Amino acid sequence: AKDMVTSHRYDSLRPNKRRPRKAGAMSEPIVSINEESLRLDIKELVKNTVRDVINQLLEEEADGLVNAERYERTADREAYRSGHYKRKLVTSAGEVVLDVPKLRGATFQTAVIERYRRRETSVEEAIIEMYLAGVSTRRIEDVSQILWGAGVSAGTVSNLNDKAFASVEEWRNRPLEGEYPYVFVDGVYLKRSWGGSYENVSVMVAIGVNGDGDREVIGCAEGFTESKDSWKEFLLWLRGRGLAGVRMVTGDKSLGMLGALEEVFPQAKYQRCTVRFYRNVFGKVPRQKREKVAKMLKAIHAQESFEASMAKAEVVASDLEAMKLGAAAKVVREGCAETLTYTAFPMSHWVRIRTNNAIERLNREIRRRTRVVGTFPDGKSALMLVTARLKYIAESEWGSRRYLDVSMLKEVEA
Repeated sequence: AKDMVTSHRYDSLRPNKRRPRKAGAMSEPIVSINEESLRLDIKELVKNTVRDVINQLLEEEADGLVNAERYERTADREAYRSGHYKRKLVTSAGEVVLDVPKLRGATFQTAVIERYRRRETSVEEAIIEMYLAGVSTRRIEDVSQILWGAGVSAGTVSNLNDKAFASVEEWRNRPLEGEYPYVFVDGVYLKRSWGGSYENVSVMVAIGVNGDGDREVIGCAEGFTESKDSWKEFLLWLRGRGLAGVRMVTGDKSLGMLGALEEVFPQAKYQRCTVRFYRNVFGKVPRQKREKVAKMLKAIHAQESFEASMAKAEVVASDLEAMKLGAAAKVVREGCAETLTYTAFPMSHWVRIRTNNAIERLNREIRRRTRVVGTFPDGKSALMLVTARLKYIAESEWGSRRYLDVSMLKEVEA
């Protein structure tokens, strides 16, 4: 036992021998960093820097107005210092408290911060962008509290939107320049207060392909129903703003729209949306047979010419009758010709001009944003929100990508 104790005593005095490190083994971390604490420290540092810089600018501006150094008495002195007052300002770095100079003998109106402004301009723009992007007012208040350290009330959001909607209305009534050979039209129904009751009203939307081949939102207006009078007023408004060179209009089979189109743009051809045509046929077909019928209908529009498509449509109608689907066959025979107007235009355009898919994406965005609101108090608020959403999308990548090669139309004319 004594030898064991002695051996243990000598072992404790020997230097520690490290075990050989295995190949590829990672060394244990020596320093650990609290990322959350570091993030808060950096945020606080940035906020303090912003506060100090703005305070320094205010002091230099006040010195320029006083035209004298502190405690200096000269004949050129125009005002005297009278301390400071606290003022809060919400910036992108958070809410800061500024020391704004007070003067005697002169009014201190700083050019650094607009009078009565409590938020930085970039913060206001971010709030408007969030609202137009589909964020609810309550969520904006929560997000602003997290990002900038100060909540934004629903009334403030409404006031900001009133300012934004002024520019939106100007964009909605902007003049249209150049020619728009292809135009797509559709109506979206919204619920709003009308004469003391809540009714469904339509917002008519039109997009066009301009001379450069880009998509452009060319019109948005409210109509109580998609009647001929509503469509005629809408098309006349577009023509009055400069819409010209229309060769084909794609839309759903709305009798009111067709009648108005013949009066306002008699030279334009009408293309019935093939997708809506398919849906009308499916309404006459049992669910278990729709997949087969869909392949038959797609074969009609896969032909290389108008004559070949019409011949294929007759074959499909006969097959539908053989399947005891006489109502569906009748829809095919009566409406197929309206869906083949696109065959008179360049073949490279066919896929994109025979459907209303170009405008359906906008309709989904409109419904997503208006679903948050629910029922609108009046028509102006509904129209402004829809127009603001369309403007937001049109100024994004959606409106900057080339949609069609319009130069192909000249080759067809030649």
